[in-house]
Amino acid sequence: MAVRGCFSAVGAAPWLWRRAAYAARLPGHCPGKGYAVGPAQVRTAQSPPTFGFLLDIDGVLVRGHRVIPAALDAFRRLLNAQGQLRVPVVFVTNAGNILQDGKAQELSAQLGFKVEPDQVILSHSPMKLFSQHHGKRMLVSGQGPLVENARALGFENVVTVDELRTAFPVLDMVDLQRRPKSTPLPRNDFPAIEGVLLLGEPVRWETSLQLIMDALLSNGNPGTGLATAPYPHLPVLASNMDLLWMAEAKMPSDNPMSDVYGANLFHQYLQLAKCDGAKELRTGDLWKQRHSAAQSCVSILVCTGVYSPQAPGSTGPAQGGEEPPFHGHRDFSFSPGLMAASHIVNDVNEAVQLVFHKEGWAL
Repeated sequence: MAVRGCFSAVGAAPWLWRRAAYAARLPGHCPGKGYAVGPAQVRTAQSPPTFGFLLDIDGVLVRGHRVIPAALDAFRRLLNAQGQLRVPVVFVTNAGNILQDGKAQELSAQLGFKVEPDQVILSHSPMKLFSQHHGKRMLVSGQGPLVENARALGFENVVTVDELRTAFPVLDMVDLQRRPKSTPLPRNDFPAIEGVLLLGEPVRWETSLQLIMDALLSNGNPGTGLATAPYPHLPVLASNMDLLWMAEAKMPSDNPMSDVYGANLFHQYLQLAKCDGAKELRTGDLWKQRHSAAQSCVSILVCTGVYSPQAPGSTGPAQGGEEPPFHGHRDFSFSPGLMAASHIVNDVNEAVQLVFHKEGWAL
């Protein structure tokens, strides 16, 4: 996965960028941790790179706990003699059940060089932009260090599903073993919930689904009945809606189309922004907060994940004139032309060589 761009640009929608490689062009240099210009490049040492890499992790760099050999070969090209990156690199992942620091340490151990936390974009990292919700009391669902992750994103007042269940035990009725043995007294001292924060898949789906629905139907006051369901309901901020991926198990349970589609959609976004068409793409004040310096994004699909060139139609239009299924977010309109990758290569090492060749850099 290769990207050319100032890495603030990748905060748009990392949940779409899995199993593919993207490249985005920069108008100038965006310095940051882990960046160095090595003497081995074809251009002069004074000329910083105008491109960089966005690398997906699962299926591109690792498969479960196993590092893909081509990833180690790729970083031998990306690192200089001092072990510093020759070009900017950012790692994007749908993972959200780990702290940013923890993911950086994990990558450092796997890849053999220091990965800084600000080089890692988790599935929920873009929620830092939703500052209008940071002061609200949010019900948070997922697994791992939920409260720590929520606070790192800027949410100041969170309550977990377990805390809500403790306050209202009669709401969780699916698991017979967890039902209360007696009817507890009703509570009226529980502060109202003002929104829902989904940071990934939970462990107890039935409990999370039930209590989230109760919070929405009660307008944030579980345990109180309402005559009609409120609409619009409380805001729901969701990350990592992709529940399919490829790890060690040999199950073809991924959706490569979403990776390619996301990269091409980002490229389309950048082109509209350059043409002063960003007015149609702005959401609240997000554009004002994070103006992108990236100019283009090129998708490179690798074959070390689920995608296989022997599986026709997996990244292109459906055969027989039928419209292919769209597994993206419902808020995105479906454009079949965005399904095709700009390049398809065997692995991430070939992707790095391809980008270096096109940029005139020494391999």
